[in-house]
Amino acid sequence: MNVVATPRLAADFAGIRAQFPLLARTVHGGKPLVYLDNANTSQKPLGVIEAVDRFYRERNANVARAVHALSEEATNLYEGARSALARFINAGSPQELVLTSGTTMATNMVAYSYLLPRLQPGDVVLTTTMEHHANIVPWQLVCQRTGAHVVAAPIRSNGELDVEGFIALLDPRVKLACVTHVSNVLGTINPVAELASACRSRGIPLLVDGSQAVPHLPVDVRAIGCDFYAFTGHKMCGPTGTGGLWARREILQSMVPFFGGGEMIREVRIEDSTFADPPARFEAGTPNIAGFVGLAEAVRFLESVGMAHIAEREHGLLQYATARLHEVPGLRIIGEAPRKAAVISFLVEGAHAHDLATLLDLEGIAVRSGHHCAHPLMRHFGVPATCRASFAFYNTEQEADLLVAALLKARALLA
Repeated sequence: MNVVATPRLAADFAGIRAQFPLLARTVHGGKPLVYLDNANTSQKPLGVIEAVDRFYRERNANVARAVHALSEEATNLYEGARSALARFINAGSPQELVLTSGTTMATNMVAYSYLLPRLQPGDVVLTTTMEHHANIVPWQLVCQRTGAHVVAAPIRSNGELDVEGFIALLDPRVKLACVTHVSNVLGTINPVAELASACRSRGIPLLVDGSQAVPHLPVDVRAIGCDFYAFTGHKMCGPTGTGGLWARREILQSMVPFFGGGEMIREVRIEDSTFADPPARFEAGTPNIAGFVGLAEAVRFLESVGMAHIAEREHGLLQYATARLHEVPGLRIIGEAPRKAAVISFLVEGAHAHDLATLLDLEGIAVRSGHHCAHPLMRHFGVPATCRASFAFYNTEQEADLLVAALLKARALLA
């Protein structure tokens, strides 16, 4: 894969970038904004912004609660978003997709609706050292209630998952295995299909956190072969407060509701209630309707660009930016696995990550600093925090050059 995109792709992406109005901003007295915090949240194209605005201007109503025209239109748009998302990840049916506020809600739903009723003392939930807290803490909470415990598979010094170590831990005590598809700190792309095959052969369900994969790679949940796949909308050019949980149909049918209220029931009596079929069973209350209208538009936008093109573009940016960052004296990249997404965590000798990020911000460079909701991973590498530059397809090689120039300036100031 080439570092620089082909001329056709380069021309396409120049035009695509122009569809993101916020990228034209300046900060701190006129410095052009260089937005490299995409692993935290992506920017939104004009079509997504307009879709949300148009919903509130023309079609605002609640879903599935009335027969008037506005409600029918809102319901069609909301269910249309479900269908668009199901197509995007190649789900077998839209009914396999629960619409959630994001990955955190999705993993908590699995923890309480699926896992909690099945855990016994001595059982194990297997995760990995590189996980986001949303793929650790929910399992801890249900394990504390039941006498089960969480075990983490190891990673190697380059940030790669120890696949053999993960598989070796898949013994009969494991009631759920969990892994991130792409690490939000290291950028490591894990071999989720291989892990799913190993889990399936042992009768162990696998949950994949796809938050950092769905925006950047073609994802096919049926080809992966996992049992649960969670993702977040605001990282894939959609609005905040949106996302989804895909699960095998038979698993969804076996799960009890996570929370109760309207629209998730067949009938309510004072004594007891009967519940709707999935996915409605897990969607109590009024959803973020406008948000999902925007997310459906984000899916259409990503499909129009092409996920394979996006992956190619971002791989080129990763190669270019990594080579340039190695030119900065005293800079250490945390995580250099052979298969990576365009996420680069780094430190500069003699500089705290927060101080470095502050100096970069003064030059218009927006990066993330901190533990990135990955305390166990920080402890593994023996650091309290890192800076993280995360690229999207609308970023450019010139922005990587500006990052390096700002780092050299910051290093001189901190020397």
